[in-house]
Amino acid sequence: MTTSDGHGVATRPDISPAPPADEAAIAEALTPRQIVEELDRYIIGQDEAKKAVAIALRNRWRRRHVAEGMREEILPNNIILIGPTGVGKTEIARRLSRLAGAPFIKVEASKFTEVGYVGRDVESMIRDLVKIAINLVREEEEARHADTADRRVEERLLDLLLPPVAESEPDDPEGRRFVVSLSGQTSETSPRGGPSEDRKRRTREKLRGLLRDGVLDEREVEVEVSEKPISLLDAAWGMEGMDLNVGEALKGVLPSRTRRRRVRVAEARRILRSEELANLVDMDEVTERALERTQSMGIVFLDEIDKVAGRQGGAGPDVSREGVQRDLLPIVEGSTVQTRHGLVRTDHILFIAAGAFHVSKPSDLIPELQGRFPIRVELESLDADAFARILREPRYALLSQYQALIETESTRLEFEDEAIREIARIANHVNERTENIGARRLHTVLSTLLEEILFDLPEAGADDTITIDAAFVRDRLARIADDEDLRRYIL
Repeated sequence: MTTSDGHGVATRPDISPAPPADEAAIAEALTPRQIVEELDRYIIGQDEAKKAVAIALRNRWRRRHVAEGMREEILPNNIILIGPTGVGKTEIARRLSRLAGAPFIKVEASKFTEVGYVGRDVESMIRDLVKIAINLVREEEEARHADTADRRVEERLLDLLLPPVAESEPDDPEGRRFVVSLSGQTSETSPRGGPSEDRKRRTREKLRGLLRDGVLDEREVEVEVSEKPISLLDAAWGMEGMDLNVGEALKGVLPSRTRRRRVRVAEARRILRSEELANLVDMDEVTERALERTQSMGIVFLDEIDKVAGRQGGAGPDVSREGVQRDLLPIVEGSTVQTRHGLVRTDHILFIAAGAFHVSKPSDLIPELQGRFPIRVELESLDADAFARILREPRYALLSQYQALIETESTRLEFEDEAIREIARIANHVNERTENIGARRLHTVLSTLLEEILFDLPEAGADDTITIDAAFVRDRLARIADDEDLRRYIL
C-alpha cells in the first residue's frame, strides 16, 4: 500500500496495543492529553469535544481513588455534543468506549416513546447495555481460557481419531497396530508382537502433528452434540422487563438431549471448542462482573436528542416527545433498573447526548433534563481542508480502505495530492449546495469516482499501479457536481 511518498496517502503506523479490560489500568496509562492523542488517530479536528470526553473518562478513574464515602457522591458530568450530522459525534463516543474497554450502546432518542404509547421504553437501553457488558466480559474470559480450551479440544479430537486403549485391556492377540500415512489415513498391520505403549504414543503424536497442520481437517468424526431445551414461556412472552429468566429457571427441570453427528474435523473442532469454553467460563461470575462494569463504566450515547426537544401540544408522532424527556430524566439522574440478570444502578453511567439542533436548541429540553447534561460542546462544521485530512490521516483512512480492497486484485491504487484536494473540494461543494451530511459525503463521492475501476478490475487483469490524478477526478465528478439534478440524485 502506498504511504507518504509524495504521491500516495499518508497513514500512521499501527502501534496502539489492544486496550486493557480494566478501566483503572487504562486511566493510569493514559492522561487526558494522551486520550486526545489516541482519538486524533481516528477523528480529525473537534478538539473541544475530545478534551471534554477525555476529562470525563479520567474523572471516572479519579473517582475510584477517592474516599469510599465521597465516591458515591461524585456523579459523572454528562455531555451534550451539538453539531450537524457527519462531524464525528458518534465516532468520538464509540472510540472512547473502545479505549476504555467499557460497555457502550448507541441509541436514538427518537425511537423511544412515553409510557402508555406503543414503542420501546427508555429502560430498554439499560437492559441492552447489560447484554453488551455480558458479551464483553464473556469474550475476555474466553480469550483468557483459549489456550486451555484448545489443548482439551486437541486431546478430544485425537481420542475420536484414534481411541485410546484402556490400561487394563490385554494386548490384541492378533498384534494389530495403527499406521499413519502422510495423507493422514490410518490403517492396521499385524506385526509379530502385541502393540506397545510406546508405539501407541508415537502414533498419537504423529496424528497430533497432522491435526495441527490441518491435514486431517476433511476427515469425518462422530461427535455428541447437546441440544439446549427451548422454553416456550420465554419464546411466547418475550417480556424485556421480567425480573425472572424463565429459561434459566427451567433449565434444570427440562431434560437436555444429545445426538450424535458425523462432521468434518474442522467443524468438530469448532463444536468442541464451544463446549470447552462453556465449561471453563463461569457465567455467574461473568454476569456479576458485567453488572459491576455496567454500573461503573457503562457509556450510553443518546443520539438525536434534539428530536425529543419539543414542548407540550404536539400532535401525531411527536405527541409524546416531552413525555420521553421525563422518562429519560430518572435514568440519567440515577435510578435502579430491573433486568433479567439483576438490578442495575444508573447513577454512575456516563450519558453522552448528541443532536444537530437545527430546528430546536438545547434550552428547549425540559429544565430538569438540561441540568443533567452540564457539559455542552459545539462541534465544528467540516470544510474542504478537513475533508482532505480525513482522507489522508486517520488510521484506516477511507483512501487506505479502497487501496486495500484493490490490492486484493494484485493492483496498486495511488492518489496524487492534487487529486485528494479535488475530491475534498467537490465533497465540500456538494455539501454546501445540497444537504450537509458532513464527512459521510466522502463515501458517496469516492464510490462514484471509483465505480468503473472497481467494476472492471477483475476482468482487466493485474496492473502494477492505477494512479488517480486531478484530471481524472474532475472528469468523473465535476459534471455531476455542477449539474443540480445529477448532484441531487447521485451525490
